[in-house]
Amino acid sequence: MNFVRLSDAGGASAPSVSTFLATPRTQPGGVLSGEVRLRGGDAGVTIDRICLGLVTSPYAAHEASSPYTIEEISQAQVSGHAVLRPGEEKVIAFQAAIPWRTPISEIGGRHLPGMVLGVRTEVAIATIMGRSDLDLVAVKPAPSQSRVLQAFARLGFPFKSAVLQSSSGKDPNHGPQFLQKIKFHPPSHHAGVVHEVGVTFVPSSCDLVVELQAERSRCQRPHTERFQMSHEEALRTDWPSEIDRWLVTRPGRAGR
Repeated sequence: MNFVRLSDAGGASAPSVSTFLATPRTQPGGVLSGEVRLRGGDAGVTIDRICLGLVTSPYAAHEASSPYTIEEISQAQVSGHAVLRPGEEKVIAFQAAIPWRTPISEIGGRHLPGMVLGVRTEVAIATIMGRSDLDLVAVKPAPSQSRVLQAFARLGFPFKSAVLQSSSGKDPNHGPQFLQKIKFHPPSHHAGVVHEVGVTFVPSSCDLVVELQAERSRCQRPHTERFQMSHEEALRTDWPSEIDRWLVTRPGRAGR
């Protein structure tokens, strides 16, 4: 745990901030808990607010000063007005809700290449906003999502890649929303039929949308299907059978 001096808030005498994550592994719809730890500088300051931002980057950018793009998924205020005296150490506990559309960064305990997620603490002092370094967070699939991904593994689909795309809608309270596509290579018995298969999850607190897409030759349209059901129904669904059935049906068949 390293304290980062908020150099924009008064130079060498500025306070420092560090973020401690009690739960560095979470899931969509889950909770991230921990503490924001502050250390006063040479002079007292009045803090307007402290916010915790859940962010993602397409690059392995671990520091707020990185030149690479860091996109904010959501933000939660963990403290309002507070006074930090010279040299004082203050601890602020937090529990932040993880949006359902948060991208998955690991499957079965294995990190997905290219998926970098973390939290960044922002401390507002007067008109200045100081930021901490990026503390990495691992996001595993929700149980309903995990059932779908396990089916691909059982059917012999090797993982290929995971990519993020901004969705068309934006939530003014939680920043931009993202859709994640997880791509798989086809197993040998499907290699002549499809080039790759992708799954996109659009979860919410009450249901799960699973969008499947099979890329075939460049001159053919993708073969797609869409499932929408409750999380409980997704846990009961025979996904290996559904995926296998989908792949052998003719292109253009309407989703259920």
